[in-house]
Amino acid sequence: QLAQDSIPPNATQNVHAFSTTTLNDIMKSFSDVSAIRVAGGYLLMLAYACVTMLRWDCSKSQGAVGLAGVLLVALSVASGLGLCSLLGISFNAATTQVLPFLALGIGVDDMFLLAHAFTETSPHIPFKERTGECLKRTGTSVALTSVSNMIAFFMAALVPIPALRAFSLQAAVVVVFNFAMVLFIFPAILSLDLHRREKRRLDILCCFYSPCSSRVIQIQPQEFADANDNHASHPSPYGHPGMATSTQITTTVQAFTQCDSSGHHIVTVLPPTSQVCTSPAVLLPPADPLGSQVFTPSSSTRDLLAQLDEAKGRRECVPLPFCRWSLSDFAREKYAPLLLQTQTKAVVVVLFLALLGLSLYGTTMVHDGLYLTDIVPRDTKAHAFISAQFKYFSFYNMFIVTKGGFHYPGAQAALLSLHQAFSTVKYVVREGNHDLPKMWLHYFQDWLRGLQATFDRDWQAGRITHDSYRNGSEDGVLAYKLLIQTGNKKEPFNFNQVRGVWASNDPLGFAASQANFYPPPPEWIHDKYDTTGENLRTSHCRAPLAHALMLPMISSPVPAAQPLEFAQFPFYLSGLRRTADFVEAIESVRAICREAAERHGVLSYPSGYPFLFWEQYIGLRHWFLLAISILLACTFLVCALLLLNPWTAGIIVSILAMMAVELFGIMGLMGIKLSAIPVVILIASVGIGVEFTVHVALGFLTAVGSRNVRSAAALEHTFAPVMDGAVSTLLGVLMLAGSEFDFIIRYFFAVLTILTLLGLLNGLVLLPVLLSVIGPPPEV
Repeated sequence: QLAQDSIPPNATQNVHAFSTTTLNDIMKSFSDVSAIRVAGGYLLMLAYACVTMLRWDCSKSQGAVGLAGVLLVALSVASGLGLCSLLGISFNAATTQVLPFLALGIGVDDMFLLAHAFTETSPHIPFKERTGECLKRTGTSVALTSVSNMIAFFMAALVPIPALRAFSLQAAVVVVFNFAMVLFIFPAILSLDLHRREKRRLDILCCFYSPCSSRVIQIQPQEFADANDNHASHPSPYGHPGMATSTQITTTVQAFTQCDSSGHHIVTVLPPTSQVCTSPAVLLPPADPLGSQVFTPSSSTRDLLAQLDEAKGRRECVPLPFCRWSLSDFAREKYAPLLLQTQTKAVVVVLFLALLGLSLYGTTMVHDGLYLTDIVPRDTKAHAFISAQFKYFSFYNMFIVTKGGFHYPGAQAALLSLHQAFSTVKYVVREGNHDLPKMWLHYFQDWLRGLQATFDRDWQAGRITHDSYRNGSEDGVLAYKLLIQTGNKKEPFNFNQVRGVWASNDPLGFAASQANFYPPPPEWIHDKYDTTGENLRTSHCRAPLAHALMLPMISSPVPAAQPLEFAQFPFYLSGLRRTADFVEAIESVRAICREAAERHGVLSYPSGYPFLFWEQYIGLRHWFLLAISILLACTFLVCALLLLNPWTAGIIVSILAMMAVELFGIMGLMGIKLSAIPVVILIASVGIGVEFTVHVALGFLTAVGSRNVRSAAALEHTFAPVMDGAVSTLLGVLMLAGSEFDFIIRYFFAVLTILTLLGLLNGLVLLPVLLSVIGPPPEV
């Protein structure tokens, strides 16, 4: 900031300051949890679930169920992340910034499906069996989606990048907890809500009764026609009218109500009378694809009365006109008839083929890369510095870190050979004489040679003698003290001890070397006038320092450093502009490290920002193709086993593969580069795509009639929960749009939003069309 302020206002120069501490602080803030965004996302989801599941009729309203479902998802996410913490799976930016919202969007999908199926459960099913009937109808879909998501995230963990592997494992654990919640806890909540609905208590405010439940039911003799047995065959709205024989069953029920002295209503029901009438064959006009069911067959008077009570109850609670519309009605009356026309099918197939071709072209535009400017927030000093560096200099520092496991004093030649081997890397910056920058061992040896030369001069001049060193120079006296530490002819001085003295007494050389020893040596500052060795009894003192002077063993005034476990020496890389340049430099450096370990036993590894951010691209596409191939194969096996229909499993997997290709191509068209995070999302897109496809496919399998009729039936029963699941996923990731990091917005919010839209288009447009053309035969 001082340098920036020193520039005159009219100057054309710009000063950009940067430090690794600044970048570390930015990355730390990148990994922090935003409590406001998390709370906002979950509150938004609570509001959506409550509003979409509220109904005017209290016997059909499920607002409290929606609230409880979202809260259960929140608890399951917290429980899953807590287990991950206990298991030691580290948290990172993807975990804190993305996973809470992604898990929320995925988790409520199955909740919407179960709640929607529960409202469609026939009232003639015994009270205690309705929850089981709901699970029987939707359990396969819920199991398929959850298992597919688990497999998807476990397959994403194959990518050998620790941070993304941790994110994938955490997401898989959270999906397991969501699955357990949907299977074991949420059905119990549905059952409790069923008691409220039967007693016609208000939704959410369940302590109060609905106004509809306080009215006396007046039942007059009625005649009801059983629509299910009206026709021997039901005509399809997608074909021509047909001939059918009509059989009508008329049941007459008489019921009387009265009020006793205590104020209770007593209903007296007379035994029902039935009349069967068969009419000749008639020409049937086109009708509703699924049939308009007025009443379903009743097996007893109790069921018939329950059906009658429900009909009267509906007449008492008349909904407002705008409350009568629903997504299921829209799918049955408008969407399915339009989509399943022959002309519409042809248009859909052509458009999706065009989208697939465009996506294939987009895949050729996807380049590997993840620049620091994509991660660092804009309008910051660090972003300005990194942008200027990449544009004008492309200059990066790196370190070679040598580990323990070998004898440093005896491996000095091997260390120097390792350092010299980096002269073959073309991106390494050299000094003016084309030599490599010095490493710490060079500085250390130069310092020792300087001590040797000074001691020799002092010895020859008589300033240091057998009896005294007080007249010697500063460095000569230091050399004298180092020589008297062991008195061993084979090891005249301790390497680690002298290394610690160098680190403390040659601060410029040690700082220039950037050695960064671990464990750090103890600090010992030499004082020429220290009297520790004043009264030494010495013997022969004529050998040079490099060959060791033999002086008497005394109590050591110099503390010894611990053996080295880590040390480092620096290099600088230049000319790195494309991802391919980074990959080439990384592979060259790692090859040198492997060769040093094999030939000399010197264990080392590279470190620095090029290795931190660009090493993921070595083999990234290989791991991506391997993981997504295994995932598609596993999804096919799971669908084939649970659906017992390989034909349907093949159609589902084909749609999922198309979704992955479409998402990959759109990423290329948007300029999103391929890195580990988009790879994980691409892999997860297969599991998320199951949410949009398997419900429709299962509804198609369990319907009867022609392919068109079954496709229409599948859309009617699954359109609403699939749309609710998609909207919930969008709401879950919507809060990511408020992140201050462009990286989160582009690589998470934008990609996940596109994935959700592609899932809707493929699941509710393309899949019904394919099923109506090449779908398998019905299972019932």
